Amino acid sequence: MRFPSFINTSRTIFTPFNMRHLLIALPLLIAACGTPAPEPGTGTTPPPPREVNVYSHRHYDVDQQLFDQFTESTGIKVNVVNAGGDELMARLEQEGAKSPCDIFITADAGKLGLAKTRGLLQAIQSSTLEANVPAHLRDPQGEWFGLTMRARVIAYNKNKVKPAEIATYDALTAPRWKGRVLVRSSENVYNQSLLAALIARNGPDAAETWAKGIVKNMARAPKGSDTDQLLAVAEGIGDVAIANSYYIGKLMASTEPEKQKARETIGVVFPTFDGTHTHVNVSGGGVAKHAPHKAEAIALLEFLSSDAAQQRFAEGNKEYPVKAGITPAAELIAFGTFTPDTLNLEALSRFNAEAVKRFDAAGWR
Repeated sequence: MRFPSFINTSRTIFTPFNMRHLLIALPLLIAACGTPAPEPGTGTTPPPPREVNVYSHRHYDVDQQLFDQFTESTGIKVNVVNAGGDELMARLEQEGAKSPCDIFITADAGKLGLAKTRGLLQAIQSSTLEANVPAHLRDPQGEWFGLTMRARVIAYNKNKVKPAEIATYDALTAPRWKGRVLVRSSENVYNQSLLAALIARNGPDAAETWAKGIVKNMARAPKGSDTDQLLAVAEGIGDVAIANSYYIGKLMASTEPEKQKARETIGVVFPTFDGTHTHVNVSGGGVAKHAPHKAEAIALLEFLSSDAAQQRFAEGNKEYPVKAGITPAAELIAFGTFTPDTLNLEALSRFNAEAVKRFDAAGWR
């Protein structure tokens, strides 16, 4: 440290004159050593601002709106890193114990389960989350919690198909649907989770048989998003499509001419495994293994499961709320009611590798 020139560090005789200069210099010396200045009027160091760091695979406006609302309500700043789920998990592994991440959010229960398996999350206890999120929509050990729900449904051309003809997922494998089924790639995690659920319910051989039946009936090689499948139904490329409910809800609410035209053609069926249950999946989040702001992370997850947040998710992104008693968006209500499968969604990650294997065996690309 470089001392002021009027202080002789080798030999200093403290006379009244240089003592007065030393007292004047002391605040400068303290500042140079990095000591925080006290908060005016308190004599104490101000606490650091509270924050929570989110790694999110979701990219919806409603999420940022909710983060902003959380900040307004609590004073806790939300910092968000957006990327693909696999990319974020790789980043968490690379960062290790030094990771700034507090919450990992992704759009599939299978991915959440994979993050748990890879040791990227930690178990938490929250009576609020346990009350707001049904048991089958959260990890049994409390490492992740569903925040929004979607059903994997069948969209159909109302001019060509009767709903009773497609009441089950198995119905789409019948010969009558040859050249009429639209669906995205087997690399898509929503399809992988659907097949994982079929494996959990009926076994891997039955799931592979189903996948082979869909491949035989495809209207074209899989390509594009769920929305692309819906538009293809309206264009007459195929007559039925497998898609997530919220994509259809957003299409129905869209002001884009192409989508407005499509909504006049498309109807929705909630197919079942066994005459009762429809496959569902969730977007959700968990507290990161090395979260530096654990308390703030839990507070944010609890907020996202609250009535107000669940209602905003429902209206803003056309997703089903996970919390009971929250009204879905009008577009989803128009689809009718259904009974969600109560299979614990941890099974979607447990059978993911087997699902990928069976897709490959079926020739589903």
